[in-house]
Amino acid sequence: MVKEVPIRTACIKLDSFLKWEGIASTGGQAKFLVAGGSVSVNGRPAYQRSLLLRPGDLVEVAGQSYRVSKAE
Repeated sequence: MVKEVPIRTACIKLDSFLKWEGIASTGGQAKFLVAGGSVSVNGRPAYQRSLLLRPGDLVEVAGQSYRVSKAE
């Protein structure tokens, strides 16, 4: 099951997304997840915390899937 995560901006940085959604409780934890290869975006491993996510992007972490969507 894919969880929709609406954002109010045109894009959001990957580390901010992880904190926003509660996947990581701190920036350090987000950095650890990304650097460790635990996060993929659109089916590819993501190693850059500053990667910009846009509506339509699919983020996968620890077997959970999240789709970035535009808030209404």
